[in-house]
Amino acid sequence: MKTSSEKIIATEDGHIGWITFDNPARRNAMSLDMFQAIPEVISAYENDPAIRVIVLRGAGEKAFISGADISQFEQLRSNEENVKIYNAATEAAQQALNLCEKPTIAMIHGYCIGGGVGTATSCDLRIASETARFAIPAAKLGLGYRTTGVRRLMHLVGPSYTREIFYTARQFSAEEALGMRLINRVVPEAQLEGYVREYAETIANNAPLTIRAIKHSVTELLKDEDERDLDKANAMVEACFSSEDYIEGRRAFMEKRPPQFQGK
Repeated sequence: MKTSSEKIIATEDGHIGWITFDNPARRNAMSLDMFQAIPEVISAYENDPAIRVIVLRGAGEKAFISGADISQFEQLRSNEENVKIYNAATEAAQQALNLCEKPTIAMIHGYCIGGGVGTATSCDLRIASETARFAIPAAKLGLGYRTTGVRRLMHLVGPSYTREIFYTARQFSAEEALGMRLINRVVPEAQLEGYVREYAETIANNAPLTIRAIKHSVTELLKDEDERDLDKANAMVEACFSSEDYIEGRRAFMEKRPPQFQGK
């Protein structure tokens, strides 16, 4: 799939849609055009029935995302108006991931810094290699951090670790990140891609309507009570019970064979 940024590569492999951040010369630092390309790729994958899981990864051997491209700050984040434009693009990218109806996985190796953490925490799951390093160095740059990003992080690690991550601005190892619940799994570097591929295929082989319903329910339950759309969540659950996939699931169980779900 061609994207509006040459540094965002979108490829399809069976039921998996891959998004690769391809800026290895800058350790995959995110430029404005890269942030702007993410919503269009997510939209395309959401509208492609063949794609059931989306995996994000960084090109090269050194980083998932090493943060925002600071070389652009003087031009693109030097005054209030430009800051608003830049922040809107980053928030739109992270919201596209967060609200995507299909499961998203961040495959993390090397540096996952600043906007890398924001992108990873916008995904449903995070699987990291044992060499991964995490940090949000906003306090070393004098940057403010939007409450939407803080909230997503806090939902994962809680308020105490959120404060530690921001207050110290230091780097955390993969094991520390796992202990904080920032990530779901840590695997050896050499096994990372194979593990994530198998993990994504496991999800892709399950019933898409069931997964979509549970993702919507979790998303709604994380909102403030007066902002939740539980009627839609309940309707999506009912749709599972009236689906062809529910019939297929029952038959496959009785026939002792793997189900062949169609998302219908």
